[in-house]
Amino acid sequence: MNWSRPADLRAQVQRLWDKGDILRALVSADPQDVLFPRRLTLRAPSSGELTERFEAARTWIGELRQLPHCRLEMREFRHRTFGANAMPCAAWIDTPQDAVALLGKRREVERFAAMAAATRAMQPLLLPWLTQRPLRALELHDAWERLLAIVGWLQRHPRPGVYLRQVDLPGVHTKFLEAHRGVLAELLDLALQPDAIAPQHSGIHQFTARYGFLDKPLRIRFRILDRNNRTLPGNAPTHDVTLDADSFAALEPGVSRVFITENETNFLAFPEVPAGLVIFGAGYGFSLLAGARWLSDCRLCYWGDIDTHGFAILSQLRGVFGHAESLLMDRETLMAFEAQWGLEDSQTLRELPGLSAAEQALYDDLRDNRIRKNLRLEQERIGFDWVRAAVGNIARD
Repeated sequence: MNWSRPADLRAQVQRLWDKGDILRALVSADPQDVLFPRRLTLRAPSSGELTERFEAARTWIGELRQLPHCRLEMREFRHRTFGANAMPCAAWIDTPQDAVALLGKRREVERFAAMAAATRAMQPLLLPWLTQRPLRALELHDAWERLLAIVGWLQRHPRPGVYLRQVDLPGVHTKFLEAHRGVLAELLDLALQPDAIAPQHSGIHQFTARYGFLDKPLRIRFRILDRNNRTLPGNAPTHDVTLDADSFAALEPGVSRVFITENETNFLAFPEVPAGLVIFGAGYGFSLLAGARWLSDCRLCYWGDIDTHGFAILSQLRGVFGHAESLLMDRETLMAFEAQWGLEDSQTLRELPGLSAAEQALYDDLRDNRIRKNLRLEQERIGFDWVRAAVGNIARD
């Protein structure tokens, strides 16, 4: 039997909830968002089934009548043995209240109604957001009034030029702001004046720049590898210096060979190189180096893991400095240290621009698992004599 059961009718109403339609109807002024009264799809017995399976049909009717908050529209039919009977021909949910009661969502609706009332009173410009994303809003119930307060604070202090820590509101702290950057960006874009938003900055990682907060300076860690270099006081090879990106860009280090490595031990143990400097890369993100234009005049060598992510980082670096070379990221090195091979947890498979022919061939072999599945050679597993020899060749050029 393919007759609609009470669970089927309830599921139709649940889908309206899951799409946000029921909550949306509570705050929307759009006539298209009016949902009720709503006729549900009802699969009923055919005339033949009523004749042949009358008892089953009567049981089915009784089950439907037990479904609360659902109105059945009945039609009369006659049975040759039992005479005139009433048969459901349509099922209706007449009001939003009926739908909410049927689903057991009264508490959620009360919360959402309170959020809508607070928004209407404090930030009416955000009512369209509630209409568009009602279920997401409901997830933020406990934080909503603080989010509205932050929006109001930024309306009073556009592009404030302070750190997030300095936003002085009850219950609002740095971790709260950072945890809610995504939704705050959506709200602020609706509520702030255009001149309070820097549109060239987007995404949660550029939240502070987009809305005019100060951000902690980006820092670059490096060592000078030439003991005869007097750019900084002291013994150059023992240097371990960290500068903000602007200070690094303004540096005149007197070097012509620059290396970038992703491993801290390799950074600290990197061999001495005449007119050399090594940078601790620490993962993706080379935009902070872009301001150091003096790097364009240096031989720039990147040393990363021999795996798909290592080549992805190399490709990203070349997006900033197209002349960058790879160091110890070749097939010869990979095969020389087969005993040190490991596994890459999750490969990147996308196309990478800017790789040399040899790098591209090795990258393709890695991502296509032609040598071994998820193959990886971490840079710290390469023997240091091999490293000294490769660096020495560069130092002699």
